[in-house]
Amino acid sequence: MKDQKSEIKNQYYGMIFLIILLLSTCCPLLAAASEKWGGVDESVVEKYAKEQGREAREPLINTDQGDLLLFVFLLAGAVGGFIGGYYWRTLTESRAGNPGESGHRAHTE
Repeated sequence: MKDQKSEIKNQYYGMIFLIILLLSTCCPLLAAASEKWGGVDESVVEKYAKEQGREAREPLINTDQGDLLLFVFLLAGAVGGFIGGYYWRTLTESRAGNPGESGHRAHTE
């Protein structure tokens, strides 16, 4: 029994080693490829915008600065969580039952 556990443990560590090895070899290749190939915005949208005489401009709210984008997602999650919590009973109760029931029927014998 002990040999079987140690064999499974060795296989587990071997798989983790292979995953780390794979990620460490593929990630630099992916980073180099992304630098060579531009995104859709650079290669398509900006090209047609320049043809039509519309140059790129700074965004009204620049979310690339600091943690502003993170704060926006945090705020949206808090608002969504509040709304979901406020309407939790409405979201989870059964529609076929009475409005006061929570969807579970009592056993009557």
